[in-house]
Amino acid sequence: MAAAAVAAVAVGLCGAWAYARTGATAGDLGRDLTVGWSFAGAGLIAWWRRPANGTGRLMVLEGITWFLGNFQAGGPALLVGLSAWFEALNLAVLAHLVLAFPEGRLTDRSSRLVARAGYGLVLAGGLLRAITYDPRADAGATYLTCPDCGVNALLVAPAARLFTTVDLTYRALGGALAVACAVLVVRRWRAGTQPRRRALLPAVLSLFFVVVFVVWDIVLRLLFPARAATVPGALLIASDLGQAAVPVAFLVGLLRLRLRRAAVGHLVLEIGPDPSLARLRDALARVLDDPSVQLGLWRPELARYVEPDGGPLPLTPAPGRSVTPVAHRGQRSAVLVHDPALDDDEALLPAVSAALRLMLDNAWLHSEVTERLAEARAASSRLVQAADSERRRLERDLHDGAQVRLLTALMALQRVDVRLRQSDDTMLRDTVAEAGRELRQALTELRELAHGIHPGVLARDGLGPAVVAVAERSALPVVVAVEAVRCPPVIEATAYYTICEALANATKHARARAVTITVRHDAGVLVVEVADDGVGGADLSRGTGLRGLTDRLAAVGGALGVVSPAGAGTRIRAELPCG
Repeated sequence: MAAAAVAAVAVGLCGAWAYARTGATAGDLGRDLTVGWSFAGAGLIAWWRRPANGTGRLMVLEGITWFLGNFQAGGPALLVGLSAWFEALNLAVLAHLVLAFPEGRLTDRSSRLVARAGYGLVLAGGLLRAITYDPRADAGATYLTCPDCGVNALLVAPAARLFTTVDLTYRALGGALAVACAVLVVRRWRAGTQPRRRALLPAVLSLFFVVVFVVWDIVLRLLFPARAATVPGALLIASDLGQAAVPVAFLVGLLRLRLRRAAVGHLVLEIGPDPSLARLRDALARVLDDPSVQLGLWRPELARYVEPDGGPLPLTPAPGRSVTPVAHRGQRSAVLVHDPALDDDEALLPAVSAALRLMLDNAWLHSEVTERLAEARAASSRLVQAADSERRRLERDLHDGAQVRLLTALMALQRVDVRLRQSDDTMLRDTVAEAGRELRQALTELRELAHGIHPGVLARDGLGPAVVAVAERSALPVVVAVEAVRCPPVIEATAYYTICEALANATKHARARAVTITVRHDAGVLVVEVADDGVGGADLSRGTGLRGLTDRLAAVGGALGVVSPAGAGTRIRAELPCG
């Protein structure tokens, strides 16, 4: 690559020096160097970026051979002859480049035949032309205008009419080969898909200018031979600009490929952690600019790839299609069926495969986290339900067991007291009366304990009466507004204890004067709000009470919100599912 760069610079400078000896203007020299070095420079970049593709090397060769015709301006006679012989070699290289673009190789028999014919025409026809070409007698036969051009060492048949016939035939055959190239490229264009047509655009641009120039040159020499040496200046400029469009278009193509690779990197963010197959395929079609792209995911249980609609994706693609398998975690996971034009960029499809693997990893992790989160929520919900059931059982046991026994003991003690009233044993009557008072106090405390564990009114009458009972026992004035709606027992219990905790906080910490409790049902959601007019400043991150409420609500699929600006009271809002 370094040797090619040095050769391009050296040949270009020497060719410009020779061209300048013919009286070429600074504009002519600048245009000449621009075209040749643009091919060489773009070719070196392509060679460096895509060493496996032969396009870069062909472009460098085109840039070097571009200057060969300049050496007819003088110098050693052998150099003049060789320059006349290989003056059109750059056109043969250009035809090869056009036919091989963008793969960098000749892919069909017709292209190989035309490319070989081009080189054969330069080798045989160029030699025949060189041995009949006298630079001093045929000054108009080349783009150089130098009456004092050097001697052609290869000249063996100095005959003007013979040279004119050979030269015209040589140019006509070159024009025929140019037309053949155009036919092949147009055929490839018409048969190609959208990505293939976009890839062929530089070749089409180059052929357009070359065919126009060659055909015009032949027509001019046939119809206006006297003006052939003076008119082609504008055509040379058009030809030069047309050929310079090829490396420019190629560099634009390289930039477009790099942008396309960058777009592949955004696929992961665009699709998200849980992509559908159809959405992923559509995004790939847009990024790769290939509407025909197919994506299949491997289904081990079916032993085949499956398309977005669930249909099987054949393992053997249709002719003219390429297949890129994608392995995930060491096993086949997906497959891309796409236009072969995408294979021209050897870094694009690996980038797509890497993005697909990353998206599959994200989807797998997302599914794993979602599954674990669902399991954790289910476990928490089961724990809350189990705890609620245990509280109900304990409340029933206290009510039906210990309370009944205490009440029976109290009644028996009362009967003893009735009989002792006829006795004169004052101390014994006092002892029995004291035992009766203690039993009543124990029974009262046991009832309060059972009510705190799980109020019977909640299970029997619902959330409204239970909240009213809590409000009646509160030390603060409480306004209650509860809709008459029933929810699952665990939801009602969670809402009840949320209200109790919020009311306790308002009584103990908020220094509130009044509390408002509202409970309503809104589209399958039970909304509980407890608002006070206290000092505010409540924070979910401080204290275990609110954090415990948050965890309890989350365990049954609910959520807790607290609005508590300093000095403006506190509003606690809980939302629970109640479908």
